[in-house]
This record gives sequence, C-alpha cells and structure tokens, in this order.
Amino acid sequence: MEMLFFVGVNINNPPMKNLSAFPLILLGLLLSSLAFAQKTNFTVSDAINVKSIGNTALSDDGKLLAGVISDGRARFDVDHFRFQDPSYLNVLPGEFVILDTQNGEMLYPYKEQSRVTSFSWSPNSKELAFLEQKGDKLHLMLYDTNRKRIKEIKISGNPLLANSDLTWTSDGKSILLHARNHDWLDRAMAIYNEATKGPVVVYDGNKPFLKWDEIRNTNALTKVLKVNLTNGQSQEMLPEANYGGVYLSDDNQFLIFNETFPLKTSYVRNEGTEYQVSYKELSNPDSTHILYKRNKQRRNYNWSDSKAKFAWVDSGYVYVQALGQLDSLNLTKGKAFTDEKKKKEVKFSITSWSPSENKLLLSSDKGYWLVNAQGDQLEMVYEFPEDKEKAPSLNLEHWSKDENYLYFSYSEKDRWRRGFVRFDLTDRTMEDLIIDDRLYTGLQKAKHEDVVVLNLSDGDMPADLVVSDWSFAEMKPLTHLNPWLADKKMTKSELITYRNVDGKELKGILYYPVDYEEGKKYPLVCEVYETFLANGYNRNMNLFANQGYFALRPSVDLEMGYPGEAWVKGITAAINKLVDEGKVDNDKVGVQGGSYGGYATSLLITQTDRFAAAINISGKVNIISFLGDSPKIGTRNYTAAEYGQDRIGSTLWDAPLKYLATTAVLHADRIKTPHMIMTGEGDWNVPGTNSRELYYAMRRLGKDVVWVNYLNGGHGAGVASNERDFHDHWMRVFEFYEKHFNKKEKEEKDGESS
Repeated sequence: MEMLFFVGVNINNPPMKNLSAFPLILLGLLLSSLAFAQKTNFTVSDAINVKSIGNTALSDDGKLLAGVISDGRARFDVDHFRFQDPSYLNVLPGEFVILDTQNGEMLYPYKEQSRVTSFSWSPNSKELAFLEQKGDKLHLMLYDTNRKRIKEIKISGNPLLANSDLTWTSDGKSILLHARNHDWLDRAMAIYNEATKGPVVVYDGNKPFLKWDEIRNTNALTKVLKVNLTNGQSQEMLPEANYGGVYLSDDNQFLIFNETFPLKTSYVRNEGTEYQVSYKELSNPDSTHILYKRNKQRRNYNWSDSKAKFAWVDSGYVYVQALGQLDSLNLTKGKAFTDEKKKKEVKFSITSWSPSENKLLLSSDKGYWLVNAQGDQLEMVYEFPEDKEKAPSLNLEHWSKDENYLYFSYSEKDRWRRGFVRFDLTDRTMEDLIIDDRLYTGLQKAKHEDVVVLNLSDGDMPADLVVSDWSFAEMKPLTHLNPWLADKKMTKSELITYRNVDGKELKGILYYPVDYEEGKKYPLVCEVYETFLANGYNRNMNLFANQGYFALRPSVDLEMGYPGEAWVKGITAAINKLVDEGKVDNDKVGVQGGSYGGYATSLLITQTDRFAAAINISGKVNIISFLGDSPKIGTRNYTAAEYGQDRIGSTLWDAPLKYLATTAVLHADRIKTPHMIMTGEGDWNVPGTNSRELYYAMRRLGKDVVWVNYLNGGHGAGVASNERDFHDHWMRVFEFYEKHFNKKEKEEKDGESS
C-alpha cells in the first residue's frame, strides 16, 4: 500500500496558512484508502501466473546470468503416460533470459518461449552453450554475447544427444557432452514396447532385473563425445556405458569418469550394483587408468577444483591422492587426539578443498577441522555446540581466495533467523554478515570474481534474484518478476510452537486469512506431510488464505516402526493450540495432503473424527497392495516401506501387523469424516488404482466419499494435468470444504425454513 505523509499539519485544527493544503490532505488520505481497497483476492488464475526463474547459470566472471523464466503453465500438458519412454523428450518451456548482473538489463535471445536447458558458460564468459529441444531431439546451441546471436553447432554424424551437463575444454574450443549410440533408440524402444504393447508381456522372476529396471538401465546408457565448436567434428572420448559423472581436469590432460554397473534388481540398500572410478589421458585416448576397481561399495571422491587432487573417506579416515600418482596419504589417522579412546571415536567427513588445494576442511560430530594436504597440522578450528539439535545449521558456501575466511549460510532451528556468517580462520571467531527473517536460497558464486547471486524473499512473497559480494553489505535486485502481486491480497506466515501428545516440542507454519480480524474465529485447513520449518511463497496456502481460512503446515515426529501414530499425536495438538487461542473454529477444521501427505490424511481420519472434511491427493491408501504398484519405478515401494519414508522398518512377512495398522482401507469402517480422493490416471508414482480402493470401501460402508480421477493428470491429480483441470481441481477443493464447513449452519437454516 502506498502511504502519503504530511509534516507539520494539524488536521483537527489547521493553521490558517495551511487551509489551502487541507483538501489535498483529504485527497491523499482518500487515495491511500482507495489503493488499499483496490487490492483484490489472489485467485487460481493468479496462482498459475506467478513467475519464477530457474535453471540458472552464472558466468565465471560473474557478469552474466542465464536462466529460464516460467509460470505455472510450464508444467501443464506433460504426457505422464510416457514416463520412461526412451523416445519421449520434455524440456519445460519458458522465456530464455540473460541478465547483466552489473546493470540489471535483461536480454531475451528468443522472442518466444523455448525449451532450453543445460546452460554452460565458456571459460572466458563470452559464449553460452546450451541444449534446445526442437521436436523430439536435442540440439547443441551457442550464444555469442558480443554479437548477441545464436547458432546451432551441426555435429558430424548428427548424433542423438542426451540431456546432460556440457563441459568446456579450457581453451574454449570444444565441449564434452553425452550422446547415444546409433542403435540405442531401436534397442531401448524394443524393450519399452515389449512392456507396454505386448501383445504378451512376460515377467520372469528368474531374470536378474525387473522389466522396468531393465528399461531404466538401457535409458541410462550414453557415450561421451568431444565436439569441436568451429566445425562440429566429434570424437568419441568414452564408449557407451552408464556414467555417474564425467569431469575434465583444468589442464585438459585427464578425463575422469564414474561408471555404474547394475548387476540385478535388489531390494536391499547398496546391493545389486557395482561402481568404478577411472581416468584416461587425453593425449592417449586408448589408455584407461582405474582409480577404484569395480566394487559393490560406492566410493565418493571429493575432487579439488582443478581435478588435480582427490580425497575420500574410508572407515572415518580421510585419504588424499594426486591424479596420476599411485600412492595415497592418510591425513587423519591417530592425529585428532592424543587420547587413544578419542582417536577411535572421531569419524571424519570432507567439507571442502581450499582454493590453493593445499588444505582441506573436514567435519566430525565435534566440529570443523583443518588439515593440510600433507597430513600435517590437523586441528579443530570450530567446535560445535553441545546441544546440536538447537544449534543453528551451518553450510559452507565459500572459502576466500586468501584462505583466511570461511563463509557459511546460517539458519536457526527454532525461529526464522537466516542469512550468512563469516568465520575467521586466524582468530577463530564467527561474525554475522547478514541475519534476519528473510529467506535466502539458491546461492551461486562466480568462479573468478567476488560476485554472488541468490534468491531473496521476505518469507511470504515469491523470491527474486539479487546480486552481492561476500560482504552482503548491499544486495542489488536483478529481477522483479511479479510486480502485480502488490495489488493482491497475500497471506502472512508465522512460525508456531506446540507439543505433541508425547510432550515433544514441534514447529508448524501458520498462514493467516487475508482479511484477518483479531478475535474472530476462522476455518482451518491443515496441509500435512512430515516436518516444516522454512516458510516462503506457497501457492496452496495463499489460495486457502484467500478463501478466508487459516492454513497450517504442522510438523510431526515420525518414528521408525510406528509411523501411523505421529500424525494424530502431532496434528491434533497443533489444532488444539489454535482453538484455545480463539483463532480457529473447532467445527471447521479440514485436512489434506499430497502423495505421502495424502497417505497420511487417509490414515489420520481412521484414527480421529476431529476433521469436518479431508482430501487425499495422489496418496496411497493400501500399503500392502502398494508394494506391487508403481512398476515404472522398480523396487521403490518395497524399500520405502522397509527402511525408507514409510518407516515400517520391516518386511511384510516379518511384521505383517504393522502393515495392517498403517493401511487405511482396512480401517475404513472407522472413518466418520467426509473424504475426497483425487488422482491422476497417468500417475506413475502412486497409481490411482491404489487410492481408488478406499473409495470402493467407503462407498460399500455407506460413508461420505467422492473420488475424482483426472484422465490427463499425473502425480498431483488436476494440478498435474492441464490448465482446465487445474481450475477444476481447485474448484472442487474449495467447494468440498465450504460444503462441510458450513454443513451445520445449512442444516439449522433448512430446519428453520421447514
């Protein structure tokens, strides 16, 4: 709202000389009131129109940033039925933009929306390479910043490119990229068509892979080409394989590559696959040196920036080695403490190489440690607080070129205090650079200059890009993507604290109705999942706030082996707090969730009749039959139940009662809450057939239930479909809550009229 301020004027008894200003004062106040009154509700159409910038890449000199600006329409009309189809390509559309970080100018290389991805700046920051989808193929494109022109690099042999990172050679003359063998598509489609078209599909348990694992393994196969950007000539650097990462050393001497070798479909974590790390000398492409021989145990190497050195952790010890040398050095064994017991207790992980590549920053459960690459002078430089659960989270973002300072992003765990801090390695002190209640995300730093670009939000509005240096003394805006939201009614968020039934303190994010009046009770919709702390712009919460509802994202304390109890213990406690404070009408409380949150919603209403209405969006309702659902993603459903997100902690055959207890459809007879189930026919993650089971069960039992299935939808039902279904989805959600929130009043009114 724009405010007009007048100094030195008493409106009630103005001096004679100011009488002429009095009408202006009234006009100003009137205009101010009108400006406030002109704010309109945030609608479903508005939710689609909110823009964001993604897929960003900052040039090494920090002067230019490439990205794609898109709104909600970018994710419409995805063909969910073709998930895992080798021939299906879907780079999301948007406005390709290049921002000048010095003056904020925005250049649009294309006049219309395009499908571009995999941005990569040349070493001199003068050219931008990227992949563009044209039809059903990817093309290598090059943007010249001086000429402001785009050209396609016509690659010899016209290879089928894969969506992957682009790596420049240090001289800026060539690019490494992933492509397919000439017969790959035919091989991949033959396997895919067998599974989808038949006419007979055979699933043989004696074969090493599930059929869809075989499809996924084939889809992952690529070869690595080196493409000359002048003439398009390509050279095969690596043959067809499953590569987990390909790196080029700064001196262009070595090509490093990780290979994955699937052996069989496994239901146990870290089994069924072997891993290998190798490198080859570019001067002798036929020579391959194995750094880590094929092994079922994955080894994660932490490479220095130049790729000349690498470090890894084995049994809690840190080892370092130079590329091209055979000997490694243990940097930490027996050096952390003099006490023998403490020596055995400390286990290290690697945080970062220093810019000079002569030091490493390590971490343990005790704190941060500094060690040089020769294994001397291992010492703790920063000790973590004893109470780690309450200590702020620190994440290393930057190591100064002079190696005197470490820059961390900072976030407290019990309130919205976020920002950046700097640690002085000389005097061992931590300094606040900028800490407030705003939200800082997506930080990118220039390789050669003191330039930082990040997303900044007040915590409620959509984020915009800002540019700064590492002092964060001044953050200059780069984008203003949604100025029209200033005329919309937007929610305000608040972090609340409550205790669950077990007495454990939990957090939740409360979103206020847009026209909130203190002392008035409002309906409430809870959106459930797992744990919530950080706020930020939220489409769903704004739509509910504009319906005149409170909205709440409550956290729960999920425990391995007993997941079904957490939601009823935590969510009801959060609601009680808001009801006791006089904010929420106890008879008008709804609950919903998507995916895992949808599963939680259906399970929750089998345990309590606290809610006036409940909506499950793309969430399973039968965890037993779900084990065999979602074939396109392999064994995920088994692993999720046994040791993953579902947290049952055992197999179906070891603990059948736990599976029964967490299957909502088996307890449908207990449900008293009106329930809407929303699914997408093309959902390859949680097939609608699973959610449908609860609809049939509740209908058989005479319960209040409705099932809405979007035939063009995916995971997310109508919001993961097309624009028409997006509107339909939200219309049904609003109508469902309004119907059941106002059911008592309607019955009383109908009774009076009769």
